[in-house]
Formats: sequence, structure tokens, C-alpha cells
Amino acid sequence: MTRGNQREQDRQKAQKKAAAAKGKPKESAANLAKRKEADADILRAKQKKKEEDAAKAAAAASGSNK
Repeated sequence: MTRGNQREQDRQKAQKKAAAAKGKPKESAANLAKRKEADADILRAKQKKKEEDAAKAAAAASGSNK
């Protein structure tokens, strides 16, 4: 029940991944908060537009029924 060289390949892959992550700068808490707020604003705008479109469609549907 040997795994052949799979264990060694997995180890090398993990080392490469760790080395790549080591060079990346971490996102600061302030930048993370700003990014999250900006993303939330975008989603709120999309939701508002969707609700407005639904209201228009409902108004058009009720207007055509008369």
C-alpha cells in the first residue's frame, strides 16, 4: 500500500505554494474594511436597481390589466 512518489510531489507542491504566499503582502485591516464596505455599497446599489426594476414591471403589469 505505498503511494509511490505522490507524497514527495505533494510536499513539493506545498512548498511552492508556501513560497508564493510568503512573498505576497497581507492586506491591512483598514484596507480590508474599506474593500468590504465598497463591495457592500456595490451590492446595495445592485439590489436597489433590481427592486426598482421589479416595481416598474409590477406597475406596468397592473397598468396593462386596466
